[in-house]
Amino acid sequence: MSNLIKNELTKIFKKKSIYIILFVTLAFVILSNCMYKYFYNNGSYSYYSESYVEYAREAIKGLDPDKTSDTKMYIEYKTVLDVYDMMKEYDNDAWQIQIIASRIEPYVTERNTYLYGAEKNEEQANKINEQINELSERLKNDDWKYFANEELQTAEEKVKALEDEKNSTDDKQRLETLESELATAKIDLDVAKYRVDEDIKYGYDYMNTALTNYQEYGYTIVQMDNSNAELTYQEKKDYNDAVETREISKYIIENHVDAEKANDLRGILSRFFNEFGLFIIVIVVMIAGTIVSEEFNKGTIKLLLVKPYSRNKILLSKFITILIITVFATVVVLGMEIIVGGLIFGFDSLSVPVIVYNFNTNMIQEINVFAYVGTQVLMILPSVILLATLSFALSTIFTNSPVAIALPLLGYMGVAVINQLAMQYNIGFLRYFVTLNWDFTQYLYGGMPLMEGLTPEFSVVICLLYFFIMMIPTFTIFKKKNIKNI
Repeated sequence: MSNLIKNELTKIFKKKSIYIILFVTLAFVILSNCMYKYFYNNGSYSYYSESYVEYAREAIKGLDPDKTSDTKMYIEYKTVLDVYDMMKEYDNDAWQIQIIASRIEPYVTERNTYLYGAEKNEEQANKINEQINELSERLKNDDWKYFANEELQTAEEKVKALEDEKNSTDDKQRLETLESELATAKIDLDVAKYRVDEDIKYGYDYMNTALTNYQEYGYTIVQMDNSNAELTYQEKKDYNDAVETREISKYIIENHVDAEKANDLRGILSRFFNEFGLFIIVIVVMIAGTIVSEEFNKGTIKLLLVKPYSRNKILLSKFITILIITVFATVVVLGMEIIVGGLIFGFDSLSVPVIVYNFNTNMIQEINVFAYVGTQVLMILPSVILLATLSFALSTIFTNSPVAIALPLLGYMGVAVINQLAMQYNIGFLRYFVTLNWDFTQYLYGGMPLMEGLTPEFSVVICLLYFFIMMIPTFTIFKKKNIKNI
């Protein structure tokens, strides 16, 4: 058997096609890393687009604030231009941009309403303008903590007011509403406290992204917790996703670690199969789809069958070779990414663990990046092996290489459609379809599977069932194939 496998590997590595695919894969790995390095931007932010500002500038020329029909639009466009002029003093990713957009823009709108609205009040407009100037001065002095402390004070006052109202209210319906409002207000208070305690300057960096996610997904959890209707399976999955995102965001905030960074070696490795899995599948399917059919098309199958091995052993050696190639392709592509990514980004990010939320323990779990990638690859390999098995079966049964390569690849591309239909419309019988079962990452860390009713044991049985449905006819037909006319 070992000699047969060695012979098969020798034939495979004599083919130019495998080196061409590996070269294309390497080129893609380099291109992908360069794109992340030089074009991916997760920090810069533009509140108003240049095109919209230019449109507002042109539109306002044709409006008369003294005409009732034009007043509202004039105030809107004037506010856009005034706010944009304030923002131009700072870089797009400066913390001041966020404050201008969230805290100062309402004052600008109010000032312009008093200046150009139906009920003009120049005195009131001047008072508001003084407030704007005072806040603008704090922006220039880099006094972000003023706004943070103000935000914290407002949040504390709101929580206290809601708690006081709750303690003095007997109306059950109002109490239910207050519970929800209080829970939301406490989330806002947590965010304000985090900003002050963790010294998080306003802006659009990973810490502010984590604060935003903590707040928004916290709202989602409160909303679902207070929903009177029973959650659907998909809503339960969304709830789990919200809990996971909130807890990971909390970890990032408290540890000041950019655990969700996408554009470094660690980030790309953590998404290894999503980034480069297609190339692994192409390599494996190409080998599996030709390993038998080429023997028949070239007539070399006769030379193989005259050797002192049974047909079953010959075919089994070819399948084992495919499994070896699967491991080889995975290791090579992984090695390409580690080397290329390391040269482009450096290797420092590998010291940062991958952060996941474990629903079995309801705790954040830190995982070494290589352990995480290894686990992910092992959990996804069944899908690659089953696609290779399909290609191998078609190659053996029909001895047609193009069909044996094209059909599995087309099937792989249609997986997302089948899975989406099953989840969206809850089509029960599709749980018996292999594509919903062959990705075992869905069961990691206590996560909810793609569809209700799926379990690890069920998926193992389904995958084995499909494997044997393909392999039994393959060995049976190969054993009976007539090679006299080849």
